[in-house]
Parts: sequence; C-alpha cells; structure tokens
Amino acid sequence: MELKERQYSVLTVSAQPKFNESLKALLAERQYYRSELVESISAAKRTANDAAYDFLIVNSPLPDDDGLRFAIDRSQGSRSSVLLLVRNEYYTEIFEQVCPYGVYTLPKPSPRQLVTQAFDWLESSCERLKNLEKRSVKLEDKMQEIRLVNRAKWLLISEKGLSEEDAHHSIEKLAMDRCVPKRVIAEEIIAASGQ
Repeated sequence: MELKERQYSVLTVSAQPKFNESLKALLAERQYYRSELVESISAAKRTANDAAYDFLIVNSPLPDDDGLRFAIDRSQGSRSSVLLLVRNEYYTEIFEQVCPYGVYTLPKPSPRQLVTQAFDWLESSCERLKNLEKRSVKLEDKMQEIRLVNRAKWLLISEKGLSEEDAHHSIEKLAMDRCVPKRVIAEEIIAASGQ
C-alpha cells in the first residue's frame, strides 16, 4: 500500500444548490486539497484558464450552456479527468456524443454510492494520465537527445572527415570516459563548431 496520500484539485460547474451542497459534503470526505465551484460555463472557462484542475465536474444544464462542448474541450485540451452529469432521459444520447472524447458520464439523479464510485474512476484516470504524461516527457527527452547526437555526428563527419560509425563511436567513448550522457558531449561538439 502506498504511504503517500494522493492529492487532487476539483473544479465543479453547477448552478443547482441542492446538488452543490451534497457534492461539497462528498468532496470534504475525500479531502481533496483544492475545490472550486462556479455556476456557469463562462465562469468555468475563466477559472480553468487560470489554474489546472485534476477533475472537472459539470452538472448539466447550466444557465449559459449545456456544458457538453466545454466538457469535451477540457477532456481533450488538458490533463483533467471530466465527469458530466446529465438528466436521465438524455443520458444515452449524451453519452454517445462525449464518450469518444474520454468524458465520464452519469445520469442524474444518481445514488451517492455511484457518485462516490465515479470519483474513484476519476482518481484512477488521473493517475493514468499522470503516468502517460511522465512517459511522454521521457520519450520527448530521448528524441531530443537522439537529434542532438545525430547533429553532432554529422558535424564530426563534415568537419573531421569521420565515418558515421566512427563519429558515433567517438561520441559514445567521450561520454563513457567522462561519465556524462551522450547529450552533453553532443552539445559540446555543436557549441565548439559554432552552430
């Protein structure tokens, strides 16, 4: 079992006072570190642009919009896990619209137990997104290193007349001899050539 407690931030978009009170109690039980409540999509857009949130809860409809486009956009354009609550009679239709974009959907009214489970799904989804983000950053770093090493190799080939294999071996050997990553050697070669 993990000893470190995971912390999440929540942005709720809802204009229904009864729902807001019950959700506030549920969020307090889960001890999320930051929870904001706004009552319109326009306020939600401003708030979401000012800070990143792990979870976005949209209780549709809202005074200025149904919230579907906002839920889809936030699910696609940020690392937020999105839960959309919709009237039971529209659930199937709306689920079909938002499911391809990774938006979780619940019919309302929903029993408290189901809403609690939905928060479990959001937490799992958030952890998965964080892990994917870490892997993506590592992959981008590796790709950048490969580009730098290749650029340094081509500089060695053109300036020193080395073969590609010899240039690659030279960079690897210098990195091993100095106990530094190949990226450092490549950066030094590029800087020394004035490029």
